[in-house]
Amino acid sequence: MITHEVLNQAPPREGVDEFAADVPLVEAVARWGTTAFSVGGGTEADAAPPALHDLGRLVGTADFQRDAELANANPPRLVTHDRWGNRIDEVEYDESYHRIMAAAIAAGAHTSAWADPRPGANADRAAAFLLLAQVEPGHACPVSMTHAAVATLEHAADGLQAEWMPRLLSRAYEPGLGGDAAGTAPAPKSSALVGMAMTEKQGGSDVRANTTRAVRRPGGGIRSEWGAEYGLTGHKWFCSAPMSDAFLVLAQAPGGLSCFFVPRVLPDGSRNVFRIQRLKDKLGNRSNASSEIELDDTTAWLVGDEGRGVATIVQMVTRTRLDCVIGTAAGMRQAVAEAAWHVRHRRAFGALLVDQPAMAAVVADLALESEAATLTSLRLARAYDVDATESEQAFRRLATAVAKFWICKRGPDHAAEALECLGGNGYTEAFPLARRYREQPLLAIWEGSGNVIALDVLRVLGREPEAFMAFFDDVGEAAGEHPAFDLALAEARSVVGELGGADAATAASRARELTERLALVLQASLLLRHSPGPVADAFVRSRLEGDGGSMYGAFPPGVDVAAILARA
Repeated sequence: MITHEVLNQAPPREGVDEFAADVPLVEAVARWGTTAFSVGGGTEADAAPPALHDLGRLVGTADFQRDAELANANPPRLVTHDRWGNRIDEVEYDESYHRIMAAAIAAGAHTSAWADPRPGANADRAAAFLLLAQVEPGHACPVSMTHAAVATLEHAADGLQAEWMPRLLSRAYEPGLGGDAAGTAPAPKSSALVGMAMTEKQGGSDVRANTTRAVRRPGGGIRSEWGAEYGLTGHKWFCSAPMSDAFLVLAQAPGGLSCFFVPRVLPDGSRNVFRIQRLKDKLGNRSNASSEIELDDTTAWLVGDEGRGVATIVQMVTRTRLDCVIGTAAGMRQAVAEAAWHVRHRRAFGALLVDQPAMAAVVADLALESEAATLTSLRLARAYDVDATESEQAFRRLATAVAKFWICKRGPDHAAEALECLGGNGYTEAFPLARRYREQPLLAIWEGSGNVIALDVLRVLGREPEAFMAFFDDVGEAAGEHPAFDLALAEARSVVGELGGADAATAASRARELTERLALVLQASLLLRHSPGPVADAFVRSRLEGDGGSMYGAFPPGVDVAAILARA
């Protein structure tokens, strides 16, 4: 017997062009993407590559959302040996994960900005990355690492670059490793994904404490045109996406900590020694395998100079840090989209939730945070384009670290508040925000946790003062737009001056304060220059003036909630 009807539940949020629905993202792409620099340019209302609308419609389908759910409900499985007992060290993924990866690679979310380097290319690529990570974040790890690896591989020998770069730039996705123990495998794959393995048990972020050893092999090695060949012996405590085709690895060579290129399949088709010990049982990010690995005289090629490993691989790390920012912005957008959809369709106490002032203020505040993160992400991506001036490069050196610290730390609380908007539904695995809530803390940890990043900002202050000059030149373009912003900007400059002359302990104790101040004036400046007046005013008053309360939705009086919600 039917005992009830299903009433007053929000309909499925499916069949949406996620790009078109994200007004701040559309505007940011029009401002900093390739169409802004094409002949004739475009307008903020219509300028966007058609591929972004295509991708927005794809990730908004019920099938793509179902694949995102399946890829996390059916996590990767480690297979150390084949049925005959041969060591194979492979990870099996659900087919849903492979479909998502194929879509991401086909869209160029990995290396499109390298394949076609021009003004705006990195903003376009960031938008594609954001759209995909908005629905399924785990696959973004190998996509991001492959994008970032190109910058470090530019320091490799010409022969290695000639063979591997075209594979990284390919838009084909081939999930298998290829190769076998006997070296009888067919020709190498036409495409490749590249990861990195830096941290070890005893050191974590302190990679100079690494103990993995690199021993130079005599003679020209098995592929002399790839550069100097070494054997690596040791372990890595975190190695994500272990089915990637190659890895950039840090190890101690005679000349000091150095960077090495480690392919999983050697040029003769045999498997390199790459023993996957186990997969991490993580809080979130379940679709993406993260592993512990052992290396035993594993064949590797030097990238850059001996003793310059950190300086070489930091080119990759900087870009993965940017992708942590973009990934957090993606999560914020998903949280806002789901919360806004729910409150626009759910009724309680005689009215739609969105028409009730308390709920409207909460969702508007979440949307405000999301818009600030999106603008910061796309502005930073633009600074990585091929036409970046020395000033732009200095700006991004500081601003990337600042944004990584602040935006990634804002992610977890943002996800929790959005989840609460859905009530009990939000806390169940049937809806995506429970998965997002577990995902958001990750991006504040990977590629440098909060203290590591804040101390990096201090290092920039000591070693690259020109980065602070470039930062304040850019942020200062909003001077005069709001008195509270002008005061916050002056205070941030003052703190920089104080810490520039402080002893190391004092500076370190205030590193987080400095980084937070810099992040807030950066975001406020971007909103004042590029967002509608009600959005910028609400951000400055609630984040800089400190009016209202500290919780989401505790706006100061007079904020135009309706104007902010209209963009959610």
